[in-house]
Formats: sequence, structure tokens, C-alpha cells
Amino acid sequence: MTDTRIHPAFDLGERAMLESWLDFHRATLALKCEGLDDEQLRTRSAPPSTLSLLGLVRHMAEVERAWFQGVLRGEQYEKRFWTEEQPDGDFDNVDTADVAETFDIWQSEVRAARAAAEGVPLEAVGRGLRHGREVTLRWILTHMIEEYARHNGHADLLRERIDGATGE
Repeated sequence: MTDTRIHPAFDLGERAMLESWLDFHRATLALKCEGLDDEQLRTRSAPPSTLSLLGLVRHMAEVERAWFQGVLRGEQYEKRFWTEEQPDGDFDNVDTADVAETFDIWQSEVRAARAAAEGVPLEAVGRGLRHGREVTLRWILTHMIEEYARHNGHADLLRERIDGATGE
């Protein structure tokens, strides 16, 4: 694995700090997947869990879309990897998923998220609701850092199980 992540500076303003940490964690997930073949990316953690690196990428694409398009912008959006009938489809349905397409979708959602947040003040309230509550962009960015950090812990364990690679 070649670590090209940019570590956030210690003296950034609030917005730059939040965006830098979010980008760092996005890059961490990509790093944990680097150099693995399709089957390795589909490797499950341990029964009965269906967790895999590919599932994490699919999940984070959905999370990016939900928070930035759905909650921040208040837009209706199509779910790509799960349905009401299969709420864990992002994790469960990886056996025949197109890996390259999944990574393209995830990166597209990251770009769309950045565009959605561009120029929006941190204290701006999103146009959509989350569990019936309004949230600010500041809250969304903080939550996204938490979401990636938690799942990057999973990615660490998955990667170590696959090929022994470890790292921060």
C-alpha cells in the first residue's frame, strides 16, 4: 500500500479542518482497498457478518449520497445498492457486484458531496430532515468523519485478515 493521504494541518480553521479530516478518512478507505483483487475486496469478515471492503465502499457511496444530496440539499435520490426489501444490500450483495463501477460510483458521490457543500455556511440547516430533525452542514461533516472513522476500523481488520497488511 502506498500512503498518499494528506494529513490535516494542526492550525486550520474550523471548516478547513472538518473538510481535511473527512478527505483524510475518505483516502484511508481507498488505501485499505488498494492493491486487492475483486475477490479479496469481496472477502467477508467472519460469519454471520456480511461485512467486506467492497461492501464498505458501497455503503459509503450511499452514505455520501444520503447526507449531501438527501439531507443537505433536500433532494430525492435513488438508492444504488439497497432497497426497502434489502436494507443491507450494500453489504450483502457484493458477490457479483462490479468492483470498478462501485469505486467509480463512490468517487462520483464524493465529488457530488463536495459540490453540494461548496459555499454553504457550516451553520446552514439542510433542506432535508434526518429522523425528523434538522441538521447543519457542520453536523453532517462531523458525522461523516465519524462514519468513515468507524468503518475504517472495520476496513483495518478486514485488510489484515486478507493479506496481513496493517497501518493507520
